[in-house]
Amino acid sequence: MQQDVIVIGGSFAGLSAAMQLVRGQRKVTVIDAGEPRNRFADQSHGFFGLDGVSPVVIQQEASRQLLKYPTATIVKGKATSVEKTATGFTVTLDDGRQWHSKKLILATGLRDELPTIPGIKERWGATVVHCPYCHGYEFRNQPLGVIATGPMSAHQAGIIPDWGPTTYFTQGLFEPDDEQRAFLIKRGVTIESTPVLEVLGRPPAISSVFLADGRTININALFVGPKTHMSSPFAEQLGCEFEEGPMGLVIKINEMKQTSVEGVFAAGDVSNPMQNATLASASGVMAGVGAHFSLMHD
Repeated sequence: MQQDVIVIGGSFAGLSAAMQLVRGQRKVTVIDAGEPRNRFADQSHGFFGLDGVSPVVIQQEASRQLLKYPTATIVKGKATSVEKTATGFTVTLDDGRQWHSKKLILATGLRDELPTIPGIKERWGATVVHCPYCHGYEFRNQPLGVIATGPMSAHQAGIIPDWGPTTYFTQGLFEPDDEQRAFLIKRGVTIESTPVLEVLGRPPAISSVFLADGRTININALFVGPKTHMSSPFAEQLGCEFEEGPMGLVIKINEMKQTSVEGVFAAGDVSNPMQNATLASASGVMAGVGAHFSLMHD
């Protein structure tokens, strides 16, 4: 079935992109595997007009609104391969179905690699979180911790005291330099070099963390900057260029969200160095507009 645009990924970025295109009366198919990056969070905070609403509810409502347009299609399924053809692109699903389009938008999201510390994984999205603007207010005025995962963790630790008293756990690997240390001390951050070995408490709650020297420190929420990976191989298969983001590679794009491959656009966390729901949706809008402009010039 020939479409103007296929969007792979049906969360905040992909649906925002599709909305711009169907309002331009273009035929759009969104292919969604149902595994958004934010599926571990019960609520989405800081999203304009929808603060505190479940990401699932937001996605369902956005899908319902999109399908009111006659040129919109949403396909539930997992894309397994993407091929560039003489006339555009062919996307194959795991059940063998194929879809064809003139343009392609990748909104496939990222996969988070969490520290291998017992107690982290089962609390991810609840009391172990990444973005303080998304989740910090819910833990305000409580003892908070930052577990270092890379060079950016000291920067993250400097932000968190606006929400509560903060301990920066360097894990003995990511010690702040002199300038960072001075800033963290100025911000009232406690710097702890002894590694955290386990997160304690009845999940999803946190009561404390257990350190390698046998001590425990009372903590109610932990901020972690996970290393990120592409959740699909499509950008690499198509030959898209990448660039370094704060926690991992992102797809290189121009101001209209076009990748280095003609006709391929990228939206959301796969292309955004800074990532949250609002930024994902905004980049989706621009990718949809970019793909529409590209169609007009064909």
